[in-house]
Amino acid sequence: MEKAIITVVGKDQVGIIANVCQYLAKTNINILDISQTILEGYFNMMMIVDMSDSKESFSDVCDQLENLGENIGVHIKLQHEDIFNKMHRI
Repeated sequence: MEKAIITVVGKDQVGIIANVCQYLAKTNINILDISQTILEGYFNMMMIVDMSDSKESFSDVCDQLENLGENIGVHIKLQHEDIFNKMHRI
C-alpha cells in the first residue's frame, strides 16, 4: 500500500470536496480516511489516501492537485505518508 496525505486549505465554498474526490476517483486513488472542518469561514481537510492503483506518478498527482487547487481557490498539498510522519514527529 502506498499511502499519502492530502491537505486542502482555503476559504470555504461549495464543491471543494466534490472536486477533489472527483479527481481522486478519475486517477484511481482510494480515500482511506477523511476529516474536514470549517473554522471561521476557512475550509480545512485532511485525507489519507492509497495511491497503489494509480497510473499517475506521485509527482504528476502532486502537480495536478496543485493546479486543481488553484482552479478552485484553495491550497492542496500531497505528501508521502513517511515524510508527513517524520515532519510531525517530536
